[in-house]
Amino acid sequence: MIRLVIADDHPIVRAGLRALFDLESDLEVIAEAATAQEAIRIAERDLPDVVLMDLQFGPHGSAGGAEATRAIRALPEAPYVLVLTNYDSDADILGAVEAGASGYLLKDAPPHELVAAVRAAAAGESALAPMIAGRLLDRMRVPQASLSAREIEVLQLVARGNTNGEIAAALFLSETTVKSHLGHVFTKLGVTTRTAAVAEARERGILR
Repeated sequence: MIRLVIADDHPIVRAGLRALFDLESDLEVIAEAATAQEAIRIAERDLPDVVLMDLQFGPHGSAGGAEATRAIRALPEAPYVLVLTNYDSDADILGAVEAGASGYLLKDAPPHELVAAVRAAAAGESALAPMIAGRLLDRMRVPQASLSAREIEVLQLVARGNTNGEIAAALFLSETTVKSHLGHVFTKLGVTTRTAAVAEARERGILR
């Protein structure tokens, strides 16, 4: 029996997922979590096989899923984490994969694909939606045009209107390092300004 925890802040989504998994004889939903912190506590307490994790929690879509994934994967008897989200930007995908997620699916995935992904994750296998897998392969094929995870972090903060000093403080970097990262971002995206970098990154699906 594969023991599941569903972590999503929308009750209707949790109810729909529970109803789907209840149809499968080898899957059992043992708990639900409405926040990222609750997901961590349940994973530590109940030792599920798989945590189905949304990336964004809260009324304003505040971050939390990637951080929770990292914390859960660091537990002594770590369950696998399968991300199920609406977001498909490079920043989200890379953040989740680097945090230790075994798989990444979008919420419009067919039910049979989701069930298969849960079984794959429980078996320790990778479970990436075809589109997500394609994006990651593209990044590996054309690394010179791809932003690093740190460069994406810097650009995300630029998009929020932060100054170089604020970005440096948030990421524990020097301002010189921030400027260096931005220089690389400009070169890779073929732009010369912060505004153009953010616009181009959104156009390419790097940022939301």
